Amino acid sequence: MTKPIVGFIGVGLMGHGIGLNILKAGFPLVVVAHRNRGPVEDLVSKGATEAASIAELAVQCDIIHICVSGSPQVEAVIGGTEGLAAHAKPGTIVIDCSTSNPVSTEQLAAMLAEKEIGLADAPLGGTPNNAADGTLAVMVGAEDAVFARIEPVLQAWASNIVHLGPVGLGHKMKLINNFMAMGNAALLAEALAVARKSGLSIEQFHQVIGSSRMHNGFYDTFMKWTLEGDENAHRFSITNAHKDMRYLSDLVSSVGAVNPLQSAIRNNFGAMEAAGQGEKFVPMLADFIAVTNGLAPEGDGKG
Repeated sequence: MTKPIVGFIGVGLMGHGIGLNILKAGFPLVVVAHRNRGPVEDLVSKGATEAASIAELAVQCDIIHICVSGSPQVEAVIGGTEGLAAHAKPGTIVIDCSTSNPVSTEQLAAMLAEKEIGLADAPLGGTPNNAADGTLAVMVGAEDAVFARIEPVLQAWASNIVHLGPVGLGHKMKLINNFMAMGNAALLAEALAVARKSGLSIEQFHQVIGSSRMHNGFYDTFMKWTLEGDENAHRFSITNAHKDMRYLSDLVSSVGAVNPLQSAIRNNFGAMEAAGQGEKFVPMLADFIAVTNGLAPEGDGKG
């Protein structure tokens, strides 16, 4: 049976690893360059084909991934005269792996359906290392028939695939997931600062929390910056964290939920971005909170 031709738009930190695993699984892969040519050239050297534009990619592919920073970028890729909606053939399925606003996702799905193009929201759980290893988690919102077509491709790069139901539910679950993760980051950053101001060292903090019931995978990657100065352990930017928390605010408003903790969490990331540190990674929030408390930054691995 001939495998579908897979397209990929957004081969950045996560997309490069996903693309490698799509190729390893034997799917023909078409990519398009955006800002960074390095990942595109690497994938082409391993067998991918490069398209000159999104429109050129669209006409070639059966299943197309989008992995960009948020809904405005997804909307730009799909809409417009050179976008996927104008050039993808009927029967194509678009997989949005970005962390997007579910309101936008549902509107895009309705627009694409009029052109007989399917949309699945499939945001990612994990790190660039998981992307490279093919061990990402993915939360999928898609109609059953769409999910059945894309599942073999998802299996090439994800080890934990959860089909939640119709379009939109993947992005809703991802925002809730990131709310919990960024809440952990904000809590750890404050707890570390309070500990240090109270006369406790980072090592003492870690000896207790790192061996307690509060130890988890997020704790490990977050603390690698503070304990070891490893800036690559959790490569998720403050800007993206703040964006996701704004999207969660929109979701909360749309469903009429009560969510008082989220505003405090969102403001931590908003303050750090406003201070010109948006490109730093989430574990470095510990530095920002430390400095706010009159302490030296923590991420030198010295405690």
